[in-house]
Amino acid sequence: MADFPDYFLARPPMALTPELEAAFDALFVSAAGGALDYALAAPKWQWLCWLCERHEVVLHGTADPAIELFQPIQPIDLTDFGSREAVYGASDGIWPLYFAILDRTGYAMSLNNAAVCRCYPDGRRGVPHYFFSISAPALARRPFQSGWVYILPRQSFVPQPPFRDADGEIAVLQWASPLPVRPLARLAVDPEDFPFLAQLRGHDDATMMQRARANPGGFPWLD
Repeated sequence: MADFPDYFLARPPMALTPELEAAFDALFVSAAGGALDYALAAPKWQWLCWLCERHEVVLHGTADPAIELFQPIQPIDLTDFGSREAVYGASDGIWPLYFAILDRTGYAMSLNNAAVCRCYPDGRRGVPHYFFSISAPALARRPFQSGWVYILPRQSFVPQPPFRDADGEIAVLQWASPLPVRPLARLAVDPEDFPFLAQLRGHDDATMMQRARANPGGFPWLD
């Protein structure tokens, strides 16, 4: 039995070697608060995923290239955790890329997305799975841009509580900090760095909101 329905996208496999991990670690050590010089052959999403699993960091994707201090904000979100006043980040390297490469200033759109993984009784976690969708009219216009993924220290963040389904516990890879956070570094990214660009879904805003109000637990509110 699969961990998740087939409309979720599984993280692609990573072929890690000791040499590649050493290069990944050297790049992180070079972080000094500014833009990183990424010259590795491995896709950027692989380094970002590795970073979240090896170091006490979370990641935040945005178009803004000049954030020196992240301040808590109160976003519009359908969940209690996601609607609190906080700085938000992800313990995953692919989810922030989605936010970084969408041009939400130039195109009106709503977002519907998640990054989750199965939690097993022995403490293991399964492969992260994702759902990515934006408003269909915006998707038709290819609303993509270059952006940034910020690396944030995890100390003041708390993870979103897991939830349960019929097969057990599922972790949501979202974290929130009630305090301002100063980034450790930032990485420039392009739409091509997002590995699920071709799998990005489009939704009808009114239909999605109607379904979400009728069944708040029915994410992602598909037919």
